[in-house]
Amino acid sequence: MTDMPALMEPPDTMMDARSPGVIRRSLVIGLIAFLTVVDLFATQAILPSLTRHYGVTPAAMGFAVNASTFGMAFAGLVVGLFSPHIDRRLGILLSLMLLAIPTSLLAVAPNLTAFTSLRIAQGLCMASAFTLTLAYLGEHCSAMDAGGAFAAYITGNVASNLIGRLISASVADSFGLSWNFYFFAALNLAGAALVYFTIHRVQPMHAMTLIGSPLAAMTAHWRNRRLRSAFGIGFCILFAFIGTFTFVNFVLVRPPLSLSMMNLGLVYFVFLPSVMTTLFAGRVASLIGTRPTIWGALAIAGLGLPLMLSRHLVDVLAGMVLMGVGTFFAQAAATGFVGQAAAENRGVASGIYLACYFLGGLAGTIVLGLFFVHFGWTGCVIGVALSLSGAGLMTSALKSDLT
Repeated sequence: MTDMPALMEPPDTMMDARSPGVIRRSLVIGLIAFLTVVDLFATQAILPSLTRHYGVTPAAMGFAVNASTFGMAFAGLVVGLFSPHIDRRLGILLSLMLLAIPTSLLAVAPNLTAFTSLRIAQGLCMASAFTLTLAYLGEHCSAMDAGGAFAAYITGNVASNLIGRLISASVADSFGLSWNFYFFAALNLAGAALVYFTIHRVQPMHAMTLIGSPLAAMTAHWRNRRLRSAFGIGFCILFAFIGTFTFVNFVLVRPPLSLSMMNLGLVYFVFLPSVMTTLFAGRVASLIGTRPTIWGALAIAGLGLPLMLSRHLVDVLAGMVLMGVGTFFAQAAATGFVGQAAAENRGVASGIYLACYFLGGLAGTIVLGLFFVHFGWTGCVIGVALSLSGAGLMTSALKSDLT
């Protein structure tokens, strides 16, 4: 398979964006992203089965499944701080190999406490690989090429939302819960193999030597208004996404929509348009700028909110499609901005962004969950709208030569 760095050539030797080399590179980057975070989303598809298996409440099982975000937020920050001292290729490779261990052990987890601990361990490994890969892309891509590379990576992330859930539901239904986790452990090892054959140890285009201490690097990034705003945008994006796609399930299964569990599984196809559109986020950002791209994406997401308040299924599904397309497109643009706006210590910047991103998901689960309980679905949608509005306001600070 073609060496990924060999496909990331300087601007003067770049091929057309539609050339086989660039397409092949995008496929490799997307596959690595898919195999890195597929475990994060897949387990959500079998929540009802896990709830029955452990004999706990849906709320308790939901917390256990989403506990991986704790590990991801922590690992994203820690690995980001120390990434200048970590060999990119070796770090990504080991993270994916180690990820297979807690994934396979989930098949025999004796109780909810063990299950929760293993999910946190999964989060640690996933975020380590995720953070190091983002840093790798930022260091090996030219400014012209980086947008497409980051978009390809986020597209793989989006695809894992859809395909991971479908695979998990199918395997668990056909072979049982245990085989579901063994199957995903095999996917983790496949990701490690892909990294081994595609990412070679080469000298990065941008120096990855840590300038100053990790704490000083983190402080410097937080003092940078543009980066600080990008971190906040990431927080708001997952806050809104989690709030939408967690609590809309309760709306879909109760009157007047009243979807069965089988039909609820088919709802995952609302992510399909996002898989196709997110890949173009980098190109759009390079043509019209980062700020207009994020503003446009947030506007698309916002258009979906009133549709999700409808009593008609077609309207609700259309709203979910717009929400998915908008939030993932905005995330791809924001992620690419962080990778290029950080003049130095890019690994630290990527780690901070991911920590804020996943902390946003945690906050969205808690805050919007309270909104949903006390004010219903309408209150939850209003909370999502406020989060998107906050992201839009912070986007104003991204003005630079990257916009």
